[in-house]
Amino acid sequence: MRARGVGQEARPGEVDYRLVRKHTLDEFHRGRLSKLDVCDAHPELLRAARNVGEARSEDCPICDDTTLVLVSFAFGARLPAHGRCITTKKELTQLRTAAQEATCYVVEVCTACAWNQLVRSFKLGKPAT
Repeated sequence: MRARGVGQEARPGEVDYRLVRKHTLDEFHRGRLSKLDVCDAHPELLRAARNVGEARSEDCPICDDTTLVLVSFAFGARLPAHGRCITTKKELTQLRTAAQEATCYVVEVCTACAWNQLVRSFKLGKPAT
């Protein structure tokens, strides 16, 4: 799961959360949000980030110390209620071609300070008819 870079096109049905991220960071830097407000990753998200996260080339915008990682989760009718962590490209391909529709959420995480932010979401599988 790569975060989309400059010049890369969004796919149909993809939602990009860059403006939400920018707003959150602006509020943090203005002092309207504390580190406790923005560094609140769930322990399971941190575990997934440490074990299966895909490293980005960008450092954490909060602690400037650690490289961010991307973690992807899929939610859908035939998946566990807590979602399914996507760990390989093969899993993603299987969900893309599945008969059931699912939604994938890509989250950036800092394993040092627990910063986390939704990066994008997109549909997988065949739409329900």
